[in-house]
Amino acid sequence: MQHGKYRFIVGFLVVPLAMYTIFVIWPFIQSIYYSFTDWTGLSPDFKMVGFGNYSRLLDDDTFWKSLQHSVLLALLLPVVVLGLALFFSFMLNVGGRRRKGAAIAGVQGSGFYKIVYFFPQVLSIAIVALLFQFAYNPNSGLINSALDGVGLGSVQPEWLGDPDLALWCVMAVLVWSQVGFFVVLFSAGMASIPKDFYEAALLDGASRVTTFFRITLPLLWDTVQSGWVYMGILALGAESFAVVQIITVGPGGPDGSTSVLTLLVYQKAFRDGQAGYATTIGVALLIVTLIFSAVVMRLGRRERLEF
Repeated sequence: MQHGKYRFIVGFLVVPLAMYTIFVIWPFIQSIYYSFTDWTGLSPDFKMVGFGNYSRLLDDDTFWKSLQHSVLLALLLPVVVLGLALFFSFMLNVGGRRRKGAAIAGVQGSGFYKIVYFFPQVLSIAIVALLFQFAYNPNSGLINSALDGVGLGSVQPEWLGDPDLALWCVMAVLVWSQVGFFVVLFSAGMASIPKDFYEAALLDGASRVTTFFRITLPLLWDTVQSGWVYMGILALGAESFAVVQIITVGPGGPDGSTSVLTLLVYQKAFRDGQAGYATTIGVALLIVTLIFSAVVMRLGRRERLEF
């Protein structure tokens, strides 16, 4: 009977595991292999260069600058996105005034606000980036036009043309595009928390802030931790690349102020014909991502709460 059960389980797992190996594990192995070559990405002819690409990586100022920007996004983006999402979710589910027959309720029109917050998720990141590219236009963009309309015409930043502001503009696009997803996710989690917990806390004199830190956040911690890892990977990966590639000068400018690791991989592979070196940067990006995920999971570990 046991042998039949194991054969049944293996029969279901063999195809998914084979596909995962072919389409996920094998490309990783190929990338690591090519990182030890001088492959151009176009010619089938290449030779092994050993650790030459990695030695070059350590002396590449552009790599270190891109790494700095990627790590900065990975550290700050989850804090901002998850912080805003938790605040909005709490207000939509718990932060409203007491109403007749309900001690705990969200703000008026919470259902409509959830739709508004989630709307950016309907748009692709490319469309979102293009919309913000028009908004950041220093001459006719929405932001500077609004500043001029309220009497702040003397305050006309270059936005994407200013090396000190460009990376923050990229981060703003990523925040706007991602907050809505976590608002809906956290709202679903808060809706599952028994209202009796909040009512008992309020009867004991607890404030809404206290209920958030003592009830809501501990019971949602597993979801928050998963969201932290997800946002960090997103900041290090394709989402940041798409925004930088579409809206920034160069892209990656001005003066490399918005260059990130994923953009550097793309440029080295497809612009400079240095696919071997690009895969080396990709391996470095993989290591950074794994370290980030491990640190977040380790620091965020706590005893699981059930209700």
